[in-house]
Amino acid sequence: MPSATETPNLERTLLQKTDRYLLPLLSLLFLLNSLDRSNIGNAESGGFSRDTGIPPSAINTSVSYFFAVFVLFQPLGAALGRRYGARRWIPFVMVGWGIGTLLMVWVRTAGQLIAVRTMIGLLEAGFYPTAVGYLSTFYTRYEFGQRLALFYGQYAVAGAVGGALSSMVFWIWPPTEAGSRTEGWKAWEILFVVQGLGTLITAGVAAWWLPKGPGDAWWLTGVEQELAQDRVEKDRTIDGQDLTDTADPETPDDDNHDREEDGLISSSSNRRSIETKAPPLTKEDILETLIDWKIYWILFVNILSSLPTIAFSIFLPLVLHGLSPKSSPAFTNLLAVPPFILGAIVLYLTTLRSDRDKQRLRYVLFALTLTLVGLFSTWVLTLSAVATGSTLIQFLRYLALCILLSGSFTASPLTVAWLSSNITSPSKRTLALGINGWGNFAGVLAPVIFDPKYAPDYSYPFAVTMVLVGVATVGYAGFWKVLLEENRWRVRVVETWRRSSEWEEERERREGDGRVPKSLRKGWWWEGTGVRVGERRLVARYGY
Repeated sequence: MPSATETPNLERTLLQKTDRYLLPLLSLLFLLNSLDRSNIGNAESGGFSRDTGIPPSAINTSVSYFFAVFVLFQPLGAALGRRYGARRWIPFVMVGWGIGTLLMVWVRTAGQLIAVRTMIGLLEAGFYPTAVGYLSTFYTRYEFGQRLALFYGQYAVAGAVGGALSSMVFWIWPPTEAGSRTEGWKAWEILFVVQGLGTLITAGVAAWWLPKGPGDAWWLTGVEQELAQDRVEKDRTIDGQDLTDTADPETPDDDNHDREEDGLISSSSNRRSIETKAPPLTKEDILETLIDWKIYWILFVNILSSLPTIAFSIFLPLVLHGLSPKSSPAFTNLLAVPPFILGAIVLYLTTLRSDRDKQRLRYVLFALTLTLVGLFSTWVLTLSAVATGSTLIQFLRYLALCILLSGSFTASPLTVAWLSSNITSPSKRTLALGINGWGNFAGVLAPVIFDPKYAPDYSYPFAVTMVLVGVATVGYAGFWKVLLEENRWRVRVVETWRRSSEWEEERERREGDGRVPKSLRKGWWWEGTGVRVGERRLVARYGY
């Protein structure tokens, strides 16, 4: 290992190399993943349902089926990714959904549409949790948030790229008019071919490019590989730091809790580090995941906060068509580019500040507030546009949509960063990310809310989305408060142990079965909790 004076320079070097050789490719893979997920909306703006004779409502149904399968199979996809490794699993599923995208060219019935979109959803389910878990093995906790933003930001960039690509295709090959029987390729068919082939080609590159882990990264020297693996292991280690003696936190900024803001802190003399060589999944890992209340709370609010992200990633071209019904499909898709670019910029800047401040939930609430402002403005202006038909009102609606999209993409990656930083077991962390992927259940709700019958103004869907995002905002604020209370309670337990027995605290550190004083027990269930592990140990504190 390098000396203490050499380590900082080596860390900078290996970070720069990893940022250069790994992060761009993984980001490109997620961009293609997002494009193939949402391209049905772009295709519909180019006459997909009109040319095939499929009713527009079937498109919404196919989106619901896609996300239902996508959500249900994410934990399985995460487990298989853990089992076979990202290097093999990611290219495999990419080839599958790339073929599915090509098959969209031959879809002519509602049944075929639902079947193909369901197949694509099944294969895409294995990508995101595997890719995020894989990426997290290369970075420490507060390096990861910023990189995750660049990665997840491709969801927003995909909307811009999809809009620009569709605009270009529809400009070169203008969609046929209603009732036209023109022979040859349809514009939306060309769109599916371009995106499907792009995915297949990139999957081949990924199979050759991706290493097994940081200890096998071909762009690093032997010393750098060793340091890359060791530094992440140490960052995820339960490292023997105690709770402060007199902590009574009132806010996340209290001096007594400066260390809390660095993420998860726990006391233990046993080092439990992340395994970049993928330790096997055990029954204990599964049980620990299933009984963790935090995962389910986060899941609920993540579903609601993800609704505008997923809905507008698919249906924004159709919403924009309502602003200017006489515009060409090429122009309508071009209008989709600026809102998504703005969303990517706000996402990156917010997560960058989140990493610097070592805060997650505060910036989640900021982003959701921005989304609510955009939703409320869009809804009010939509009602005004319906009443007046003013061109100025339509322009203001477009600006409100830009504000809406600017805040929509931030909550989810910061939620993932919070989970990654506050769950110590790599296997449990992978499962938790898979379960959190059920936040994409919003994709089942979005087609129901944005039903074609509400076109072209979609005032009712905007109102419903605004209410649900408001509930998510309250939920995240409540989660923050509960974590504060939990950390305060743990401080009181440890202080009681220190006053009464020098062994209970050490017992909790080593074995996780320290006896909670009766006066501090939260309820009868504490009698049967058994051994606590990882972040559930009472000598640990949660980051915010």
